[in-house]
Amino acid sequence: MSISRRTARSVRILGVASASAALTLGLAGNALACNISEFSAVAKCDGAKGVISVTDKDPSGVPATVTVFLESNGADEKLVGTEEVKGSREGVTIDFSEDWKPNATYRIHVKAGNQVDEDIKPNLKTPSEACESPETSTPPATPSPSEEPSSPSKPSEEPESPAPSQPSESESTPAASTGDNNPSPAGESNLAETGSSSNTGAIAGIAAALVAAGAGVMFALRRRGATNGR
Repeated sequence: MSISRRTARSVRILGVASASAALTLGLAGNALACNISEFSAVAKCDGAKGVISVTDKDPSGVPATVTVFLESNGADEKLVGTEEVKGSREGVTIDFSEDWKPNATYRIHVKAGNQVDEDIKPNLKTPSEACESPETSTPPATPSPSEEPSSPSKPSEEPESPAPSQPSESESTPAASTGDNNPSPAGESNLAETGSSSNTGAIAGIAAALVAAGAGVMFALRRRGATNGR
């Protein structure tokens, strides 16, 4: 039984369409498949701490296991750590705390289902300078005496007992002795008040006696003259 030309043409068109559809689906599948090229790593600093960051930009979001090794002479020297990541078109980053040394080499291995099981190429090499330690804080300046906090006031001392009062000059100096405790005569009171000595009364008595004697002599002379005149 022969196939007509029209049927053969239809089969040919159908084959071409199927092939195109298969190619399109294959390309789309490859585009959505996880690939090692979608992973990247970098060594950086978080303050004084070293960090190795791995970023997954797998748009299909296939869960992946990332393992970091420190390399020495082409062999694994130390396991730094293992973490899970689920990428996105924008990228998802995971950090491994590592006090890395300058010019050190790290191997990062990625395992994502049955699609990826290999290392990120090339191996990660750290910068030539280590992370800087934070600056030492300057100690606070010593406060000046005026700024120093005042010390608590000391309890007031007990009041001193008052010193004994010194006797006044009038009380301590005895009154000058007049030489005679007997009261002076009335006529001599004025002289005593003026500061005359106690001999003033005797002198006054002698003067009075001399005056009386002179008066007697004058009276006798006048009487004698009167007698001679007769």
